[in-house]
Amino acid sequence: MSPLNITRRETPAGPVLRVAGELDYAQAAALREQVGGLVLSADQCLVIDLSGLEFCDSTGITALLAARQHAHAAGADIVLAGVPSNTLRVLTIVGLDQVFTIRQD
Repeated sequence: MSPLNITRRETPAGPVLRVAGELDYAQAAALREQVGGLVLSADQCLVIDLSGLEFCDSTGITALLAARQHAHAAGADIVLAGVPSNTLRVLTIVGLDQVFTIRQD
């Protein structure tokens, strides 16, 4: 089990959260907490960089959906970047590739 590591950096367009490790039942609350502490405005875009993600279960996907809700409640956009192929496959199967903006860069 790899611990979840979340780093944050600010860009002119909005915050970027880099998520590395395992986003699972035991650790998804950490992402919810990080996102919940973000103050977003309507002209911003929250980017969640998943390029370091090793594993994501349904609780992790729920945390990503909560991040989307948080961003949209503020009128901000959200992008998932660097989504690993195994996670992208799950997002696609459940139709969330149509809900999230996903970029591989």
